[in-house]
Order: sequence, then structure tokens, then C-alpha cells
Amino acid sequence: MTEQSSSPSIPSDLEAVCRRIREKADSYEKYNFSQGRNDFLKAFFDLAQEYDSLDDFYRICVSVPLALVGVESALYLCQGEDKGLLLVCSSERGVLAEPEPARYPIQMHEAPCEIAGSFMIPIFSKQPFHQKENGFRDQEHRQEKLWNDLRGLCGGGRTLGLYEVHRKEGLSEADKFFFVKYANRIGYNLDNRLIARQNIERLKFINTLVIDIEHNVIVPNMYFKHLFNQLKKKIGMIDELRREIVEAHGQGMGSAQCAHCNQTLEVLRDDLLRYHQEIVKHHANMSLFIESLFRREHFERGHLVLHPKRCFVEKEVIIPQLEHYASRLRAANITVARPQNMHEEEFPILVDIGLLAQVYANLFSNAAKYTREIVDYSGQMRKFVAYGREIVEDFIRNGQKGIKFNVFTTGQSMTEEQGNKLFLEGMRGDDNLDVPGTGHGLSFIRHVIEMHGGRVGYEPTSEGNNFYFILPLPPIDYPLAHCPPSE
Repeated sequence: MTEQSSSPSIPSDLEAVCRRIREKADSYEKYNFSQGRNDFLKAFFDLAQEYDSLDDFYRICVSVPLALVGVESALYLCQGEDKGLLLVCSSERGVLAEPEPARYPIQMHEAPCEIAGSFMIPIFSKQPFHQKENGFRDQEHRQEKLWNDLRGLCGGGRTLGLYEVHRKEGLSEADKFFFVKYANRIGYNLDNRLIARQNIERLKFINTLVIDIEHNVIVPNMYFKHLFNQLKKKIGMIDELRREIVEAHGQGMGSAQCAHCNQTLEVLRDDLLRYHQEIVKHHANMSLFIESLFRREHFERGHLVLHPKRCFVEKEVIIPQLEHYASRLRAANITVARPQNMHEEEFPILVDIGLLAQVYANLFSNAAKYTREIVDYSGQMRKFVAYGREIVEDFIRNGQKGIKFNVFTTGQSMTEEQGNKLFLEGMRGDDNLDVPGTGHGLSFIRHVIEMHGGRVGYEPTSEGNNFYFILPLPPIDYPLAHCPPSE
């Protein structure tokens, strides 16, 4: 390929990479490696791609110098603070069945050094490129300058181990410089392989964990339904006992003691029934969340997998979540403004009910924490949360309808830009840092809604903050209004 007289313009997106390429080209010119040394590095890279196992990679690291230039070498890896550096492979013995300590004490250094006639080179993990300026004692020697440049580049990354190089007749400064560059390549490749192996082990653990969750959490969770039914039966037995007391002593003719017992049983029955209903609701809510978050497909595919079903959103999602957060809203003196027409005009859409329920759970949880009292347009003090929905025309494209779901809370409003930033992972409002939270809830909402093909957003108003999401409505055969909700 001949060099062109004029270079094409470089897009801004490619400027950083092109700059590094030019820097690399300049450094290659400074290195001035012979054809043999370039072939040395090419052989290493080709073999590193050809062999997959970590043991084979260890063999490549020590075999390339041995076969091509007759240099003996050994690879030591950090095995934790307790074990220190252990020999894993050498050109003399190959891969060790069990890593073992070095024949002589070795301490880690940030720069290469000579120990007992061997040249020891630290191996670091990958790190961003930045060149440190160092002073040079002898500016007249080009190899010494390059050598000190490399010393500046060695430090700063996580230490992986040491690479030992040994030749009876010794190594020249050019040889040492070359093997430092070679050790750098070993470090980059080793780091990638260790990360890949770590990721594989994590995936194996996650798959095992999913099986454990299914076996030890989801299946046993079903047993609670049996316990709830037994509790309901016991509540029924209290009713039977009350009837027996009334029949034994006549309507209103029993003794004062029996009347007191009957009244006590009635209070007890009402309390147990109320607790039973709360437990059942809480269990149903948690079961829905467990099922939607711990699906095996999530872990097998590495992302959330939707299970869309026909759903009436207010009846099947919003109201159950409001009931779940009712006590927290009451404790914060927050009233709920429900739309008048949403129930009568609700129509079914296809959504993942479990994930959408968690969307509203996050919105109502935020409402309980962040709703503040305001003076409304009529001069009244109010503190409330409201929800609703509206049809959006030309959503995404012309002719495509969407449905916008709103959750409004009173309080100090933000700018639209500030509100929309809260949908980013880890972002929280500057005025609410004293309120416990992780900044994950709205990010989760954005992820779920975008998986449904929708989008999220924020709107400031004079009385507070409206967080919303819009879902696309596919062409449907049923009308968009006055469709009775399913039972």
C-alpha cells in the first residue's frame, strides 16, 4: 500500500484512537526491533490465540523464548497475600502440577531488576496509557532512554506476577528492553484470560444460585399458601365457637361472662382476619416480585426476559401496589388522588405484570419518601400523590398510539433536565441526599419500560413533580374506551 499524498479527514469519534496509533508507530520506530524479534512477538500472539487453556498459555510464555532465541524463563504469579509469589511454569520443568515457592526469596519491585543472575520483570494488569516523565542520567544512550521510559510505564497497575529471564552469557540492555516489552504482552494477555476465567466461574455460580433459588426459595414459598388456608380455617373455627356460645345461652340471654367471651372472640376474629388479609397480600406481592426477578431465563441470557400478558393496569398493578404502600403513605400523611375515569375506561395491554408492578412499587416508594406539603392554587395546604393515564398520539412514529402513565407528587419541582437525569443509574437529587436510597429505582424503571418499547420522562409543574412512562399500543381489535375490566 503506497502512502497517500493527503490524509483523509478524521472523525472526532476516531481522533483518540488514531492519535494512539500514531504514538504506537513512533514507538515502534524507536524500538527498532529486528525482523527476528518482530517474528518472536508475532509467534507469541498467534499461539496465544490458538490455545485456549490457561496452562497452555503458561507453556507459550516460556516456550517462545526457549525455541526461538534459546533463553530460559519462568513465570511466577501472585497467589494471594498469604502465599505470595509462586512458580507456575518454567522452560526447565513445564507447567507445575502444584505451584510452588521460588528456589530463592523474591520480592516484588515496581521496576525490573536482576536477582541471582536472573532478570526479573514485574507483570501488571492492563491499565490506561499514560507516560511518566523521568530524569535520565545518560541522555547519550538511546537504549537507556527507552529503558527508563518503560520503567515509567510499568507501575500503577494491579500486580499479576513476575517473569524471570535467564541466559548463561547474560542479556544486553537491548535484550532486557525487549523482554520487558514481551512481559507487558504476557501481562495483557494473562489479565484477559484471568478475567475471562473469573467471568466463567461467576456464570457457573449464578447458574447454580438460580437452581438454589428455585429449589430453596420459590418452591418453599408456595407452602405459605397452605399455611394461609390453615389460618383461614382456624378463623372459621372461631366463628363456629361464637355461634355455639350464642346457641347454648340463647340470643342475648347468656351470662355476662359468656357475653364478654363472645365479644372477645369477635374482636380476636376480626384482628386475625385483618392480619390474614395483610399477610396474603404481602405474600402475593413478594411472590410476584420473586417470580419476575429470579426467572431462569434472566440468568441464562444475561438480561431481563419479558413474559408479557394481557393486563388491566389499574386493577392488576396500580391498586395492589397502592394497597401495599398504603400504610407508609398514611404514616407520611400523604393522601392519594385517584382518577375518576381510569377504571371505567381501562383497557387491557400486553405487559410483563411482575416487572410493571415493580415499576409502580418504585414510584410509590419514592412518593412515600419525597412527597412534600405545598400550598395549592386555592391556598390550601396539601400533600398528596396522584396517578392517571392518557392516550398519546403519534408515539414513536406517525399513527402509532401510546399510553402515558403518570405518577404525580407534591413538592418542590426540579428542572426537566434534573428530573430526567434521575433515571440514570446511581443518580439522586441534590436536595434529597439525606433520605435513604441507592439511586437505582428510577434506573430500573427506565430499563423495564425501554424493554417494553417505551420511554420514561419527567415533567415539572407549579405544584410538584410528575414522573411518567409511555408504552406503545399495538393495533388492537377492542375499543380504547369503555372496555369493562376483566374479573
